[in-house]
Amino acid sequence: MIKLIRIEPSDNVAVALAPVQAGETLDVGGISITAAESVPQGHKIALQNIPAGAPVIKYGCPIALARQAIPAGTWVHTHNAGTALTENSGCVYHHEAFRLPSVPARTFQGYRRSDHRAGVRNEIWVLPTVGCVNPIAEELVRRNQDLVRGSIDGLYAFTHPYGCSQLGDDLAQTEKLLAALAHHPNAGGVLILSLGCENLTRARFVKALGCFDEERIRFLSCQDVEDEFEAGAKILQELAATAAEQQRETISASELIVGMKCGGSDGLSGITANPAVGRFSDLLVALGGSTILTEVPEMFGAESILFPRCENETVFRKAVKMTDDFKQYFVSHGQTVYENPSPGNKAGGITTLEDKSCGCVQKGGSAQITDVLGYAEPVIKNGLNLLSGPGNDLVSTTDLVAAGAQLIVFTTGRGTPFGAPVPTVKISTNTELYKKKNEWIDFNAGSIAEGKETCEEAAGRLLDFTLDIADGRKTKNELNGYRGIAIFKDGITL
Repeated sequence: MIKLIRIEPSDNVAVALAPVQAGETLDVGGISITAAESVPQGHKIALQNIPAGAPVIKYGCPIALARQAIPAGTWVHTHNAGTALTENSGCVYHHEAFRLPSVPARTFQGYRRSDHRAGVRNEIWVLPTVGCVNPIAEELVRRNQDLVRGSIDGLYAFTHPYGCSQLGDDLAQTEKLLAALAHHPNAGGVLILSLGCENLTRARFVKALGCFDEERIRFLSCQDVEDEFEAGAKILQELAATAAEQQRETISASELIVGMKCGGSDGLSGITANPAVGRFSDLLVALGGSTILTEVPEMFGAESILFPRCENETVFRKAVKMTDDFKQYFVSHGQTVYENPSPGNKAGGITTLEDKSCGCVQKGGSAQITDVLGYAEPVIKNGLNLLSGPGNDLVSTTDLVAAGAQLIVFTTGRGTPFGAPVPTVKISTNTELYKKKNEWIDFNAGSIAEGKETCEEAAGRLLDFTLDIADGRKTKNELNGYRGIAIFKDGITL
């Protein structure tokens, strides 16, 4: 078994694909290296002497500066290497383009909505406009599960604490996010549930919705009726009757929009699961479909890898503004831009935010970036899209759904049970996690580290798997009933 991998020829560190013992001598890319100390799986080992203050190179990019002299064979991590990030990216546009693979046309069995968009589920969603009615939304869903039959895949409430006591941008973001969810093609029917006295009024919400199908999106204000459960049940029955008329039909894979996310990353994320997702993204884009990459703070330090693939300078300027604005968001709150990775990331072998970012953006593959979207803005251009949003798992996946993702592929090295409102395909970076938490994980990319398949082979397998999910196969988060939303908040609460 290969124990060490040097990702790029210019790297001065290698990554342990399996634990390395002190004194063990290994060959990596023609270099013979003896481990001066034990190195855990996913962690880095110096391939040469790295002077104090010199860059640590991984993915062909600087991911840290040596805090002290690091001899060859030494474990490289937070104790001897640190971030070089600042608030200024200094990114200059030099366009790069790569040939995408040739892929035969593919299809899935989906639901065609009245606005001509395609869904991969036919569910009924209850969306509260304010946190005060969360218990009512949940009880309505509990009492009316008998509606889930035939072509109706599920009945769910997506609760949140906002919609009132908010001002300015925060209220606008709540309104924008919920309106986008109401239009989502995975929902065959939507009940907008309000209290009646909140800031996010029905009139305001209707304005945010714009044109909508009045048979598919309905409203109920709890203060306006004597019995909200009776009134709600009646509306849900009517929505179910409309949704039940929808049947799956053959739809081109070019209409598929897939959100890409990582969480609980480890040192193998940028070597196995994330590159496999990147190759998958290229396959889907080659089919005419769309993918979305978010987690803007985890683009910090990796701009030179990602941004040259902006299809033109206008898109590049939007991408740079997106990252600069997010850095300013950090600074405006008195925070540094590099307070990441998490304790779990570090335990898994990620040393700095640059290290995390360079691994994170591997999910973007090699396709051209066709557009840069603001928070909860919909995909309008096929291809690879960048979406403004934080790294937080539930906030960013909700953002991806609002942008139009019918399903999400989510890579993880540590494991997580959560799910977005849409099918969330969990991809393990290592086989140990896949075996240990099989009730959470859908797909194993650890086979790449074991030498059992290439990233390209795993990507082809992932394309087949996601099309099966689009056809109706349930993900683990769906089987477990793990779903939720979270809304990005910045300002004060009244």
